[in-house]
Amino acid sequence: MLFHSLSDPRICREAATAVVEGLAPDKGLYFPEHIPRLPMDFWLSEEDMAPWNLGVEMMAPFFGGALSHDELAPLLKDVLSFPLELHELEDGVYALELFHGPTHAFKDVGARFLSRMLSKVSDTRLTILVATSGDTGSAVAQGFLGVPNIDVVILYPQGRISKIQEQQLTTAGSNIQALEVQGAFDDCQAMVKAAFMDSELKSQRPLTSANSINIARWLPQSIYYAWATHLLGEPIQFSVPSGNVGNLSAGLLAANMGMPCEGFVAATNANDGLTNHLQGGNFQPRPSVPTISNAMDVGDPSNLPRLLALCGGDLSELRAMVKGHAISDDQTQEMMRSVCDATGYLMCPHTAVGYAGLMAHRKPGVPGVVLATAHPAKFSEVVKEATGVEPPMPDHLKECLSRPKKAMVIEASYEALKAFLLS
Repeated sequence: MLFHSLSDPRICREAATAVVEGLAPDKGLYFPEHIPRLPMDFWLSEEDMAPWNLGVEMMAPFFGGALSHDELAPLLKDVLSFPLELHELEDGVYALELFHGPTHAFKDVGARFLSRMLSKVSDTRLTILVATSGDTGSAVAQGFLGVPNIDVVILYPQGRISKIQEQQLTTAGSNIQALEVQGAFDDCQAMVKAAFMDSELKSQRPLTSANSINIARWLPQSIYYAWATHLLGEPIQFSVPSGNVGNLSAGLLAANMGMPCEGFVAATNANDGLTNHLQGGNFQPRPSVPTISNAMDVGDPSNLPRLLALCGGDLSELRAMVKGHAISDDQTQEMMRSVCDATGYLMCPHTAVGYAGLMAHRKPGVPGVVLATAHPAKFSEVVKEATGVEPPMPDHLKECLSRPKKAMVIEASYEALKAFLLS
């Protein structure tokens, strides 16, 4: 299948080339030339299936030109080697736990797929350049750790990610380099985008991305929406904690592929530009503000053009399909506390924002699923302050806390990044 730039449809690439490039030459996001539809009996099959079985059929139309069916099957079985669990919180309301992978965050799915695909389709030494507002960095670091012919450079905003998130991405070593940027996530994202537009830099150091702007990070995230639908056997209303909106875009992709669903909620924190847009306002990029749900601290979501493209460019259709809901830090803490008191279930702050969005827009008689995006132990201090309960720490997280941090501090300017990359 070909992928075209959403900024200039004349720019088209085969899947493998689009994955290696990450971003189109005109700064546009790559988007499939058409979206295949799978039959209803695929989504609601009563056959006992594993997530990777669903994934192969969903990903084959997009990546079949680069990876054969026989290559996709073991690749996806490896990527999805950890549980994707549905936990019932109350009657008809579930948390889809996407945090049982190696870095305990939902981004393990996309990052692992991307790393394995790149190793198969590229024999050029590449630098993965990625900006993170929290969990992307650690997922990419783990996914690409020790991969031959790959260097990873991760930019993160100083003082705006959790201690565990920082430890995960600054202690990997090997081929992973962390840059601590004296600015916000939006600065990191702007620096990365500028690097991809610098032909002089790329001629000396070939670059690709591992953010959800990359199709091999974005597309596989649709699989767990299909998995939840398969497990429950009926259409679902999904609530998605939303920052760069790659995850939400993946849900709409699954719906475009024929997955029956009852709509989506884009749940945001104080960075509520998307919510305002969905509620009828014009979208205006603006500086992000720090919150306790830091992975969602995004003022200019990169994947917004994909959301609109998935609705045929019709903003009214997007607003009909996706409801926006925003809450404050105080409301996030109260949601974490009330859920814990009522059920004993501990949520990370991002999941709590998603749960609040689901409760605000809940459709009676329809299963509601909130995407539980990170293990609560990754935000242990926030969770304990809100609930009085300290979440149990997985062994992997305990181990990374004991390692020394290694990061280079740089100013929030493209010149500083370019100097580092060419040093």
